[in-house]
Amino acid sequence: MTQIANYGSWKSPIISDLIVSATIGLSGIYLDSNDIYWIESRPSEGGRNVIVRRTSDGKITDITPSPFNVRTRVHEYGGSSFIVTNSTIYFANFTDQRLYHQTIDSPPQPLTPAGNWRYADSIFDRPRHRLICIREDHTTDGEPINTIVSINLDNGEDIQILTQGNDFYASPRLSPDNSQLSWLTWNHPNMPWDGTELWVADIKTDGSLGEKQLIAGGINESIFQPEWSPDGQLYFISDRTNWWNIYRIEPPFSKGAGEIEPICEMPAEFGLPQWVFGMSTYAFTSNNTIICTYTQNGTWHLANLNPQTQELTEIHTPYTDISGIKAKNNNIVFLAGSPTGFTAIVQLDLTTNQPTILKRSSELTIDSGYLSNPQPIEFPTENGQTAHAFFYPPKNRDYIAPNNQKPPLIVKSHGGPTTATSSTFNLKIQYWTSRGFAVIDVNYGGSTGYGRAYRQRLKNNWGIVDVDDCTNAAKYLAEKGLVDSEKMAIAGGSAGGYTTLCALTFRNTFKAGASYYGISDLVALATDTHKFESRYLDGLIGPYPERADLYKQRSPIHFTELLSCPIIFFQGLEDKVVLPNQAEMMVAAIKAKGLPVAYIAFAEEQHGFRRAENIKKTLDGEIYFYSKVFGFELADAIEALPIANLDNS
Repeated sequence: MTQIANYGSWKSPIISDLIVSATIGLSGIYLDSNDIYWIESRPSEGGRNVIVRRTSDGKITDITPSPFNVRTRVHEYGGSSFIVTNSTIYFANFTDQRLYHQTIDSPPQPLTPAGNWRYADSIFDRPRHRLICIREDHTTDGEPINTIVSINLDNGEDIQILTQGNDFYASPRLSPDNSQLSWLTWNHPNMPWDGTELWVADIKTDGSLGEKQLIAGGINESIFQPEWSPDGQLYFISDRTNWWNIYRIEPPFSKGAGEIEPICEMPAEFGLPQWVFGMSTYAFTSNNTIICTYTQNGTWHLANLNPQTQELTEIHTPYTDISGIKAKNNNIVFLAGSPTGFTAIVQLDLTTNQPTILKRSSELTIDSGYLSNPQPIEFPTENGQTAHAFFYPPKNRDYIAPNNQKPPLIVKSHGGPTTATSSTFNLKIQYWTSRGFAVIDVNYGGSTGYGRAYRQRLKNNWGIVDVDDCTNAAKYLAEKGLVDSEKMAIAGGSAGGYTTLCALTFRNTFKAGASYYGISDLVALATDTHKFESRYLDGLIGPYPERADLYKQRSPIHFTELLSCPIIFFQGLEDKVVLPNQAEMMVAAIKAKGLPVAYIAFAEEQHGFRRAENIKKTLDGEIYFYSKVFGFELADAIEALPIANLDNS
């Protein structure tokens, strides 16, 4: 029987214990012969990353034993942390960052020497019996040195630098005949979604590289995922015409030779922001068949692309978020999600175009009466422009709210900021909507998936465009009568935490907020953060220290006198991306002002929380905080959190 209860006070079966115990992360698909490998990130094991193998008969087993944690820290964010050949696995271990190797039946053994080096994005160079990969050298003072190296598989101490001198490298790829190597590179202050270069070189008899040729790219062109076709043509994704589309170039690659040809020109994004190594949106099944994924208006599609005829044929699936495409002959495997289903590893039969789910991130079954479906919206924002978001109205089959009551709202500002949110089923969002909250997940200007021009809206405008779009999303819903304008909160992590803190400081739209490892001091971020992002702010704000004035103007820590609402902070004390002192300075300032504030620190967490008990504490802690500042009763018994100045509210 349906009950009447205030929004926020609805009892939900989607509890925090369920979320953290029943879900895992999936990534890193790799195909070896008829076997399929992937990584599972398990909150129940402290966030440990485990390589898992599925054989052709459907048997799934763990490969890497505890305590090994398969995760590289190159660029801090990692990615592409293992490869497999003939059932021998090579992987990066998190605690010591060494490369290890093991067979299916033997324990891991170290390949590379102990020391302050990190490795990622490996490929096999079989004729020369070596790995080729990215190495990040932390053995010297100053910034770490990134290079492409080869590592002898018989003697891991035999390491040869193949190319060096630029700030960053990614995506080393061998031609089908193993005679040439291609790679991506870029320099400060560019990020890989701003501008990268694609290079090619012959491999000499001693294994070193011959003359290096620049093929495509530059400071204003982002190249993504170079791949060699089976017949030796070089393909890549470029945003040279605003949209990340697929291109190819035929050898020879000497200067002036080889014409770059678009393969599929359309107003859609085939590329992604390269925050991690190993991202993949297309793969070859033959010379004449590419299986690819692209996004339009926030929804990803799967397609079959004939590079000879340039004909694109959509493969209809129930999925709206598709990535990590891998192919071996007619065996297609990818990561996929939908608004009604958990992220899963999916295998596609090309003869029938029928997908088969190999592994879900959760086996939970939740009654649809408790699930809110995302509604894509386009709403007006500043300068006559529009922005994009997914709106989730509150939904719980057991409850309705009293007449004339409107739901509280949480605006989600995604991290990055150069990334995007999607409509994939997210239990953390359903946690809120099933309790009577509305949620809007905003793809503010600067987000990916809507073309380079939309992405460039944030250039020199971080802390302005993103904040305007998040506040305008909330105002749009309030004006439509869909939410309570007096109970609107904003929450975000990392860069989304910065947007959150800016919105709470420089605007008067929100009545509360939650910052997850968010940035409050841009100068501290510019001077204290790691190499990969150390010049990111040059494009988002302006060069530092030349534009130190802008850094101060857009740093919430310098304008705490403008704050007028409660905030809760969550922070990992081992975070090297956003240092804990940023949250601690903000908390101290808010506390001194007499506003309600809570600070929850986790001793063993870094940038993003991986431990089940901590993820649980953030979910329950945030709703507990809102219950106190918005004045509603919780349906569940949740552990109380210390909130300073609560009696002052």
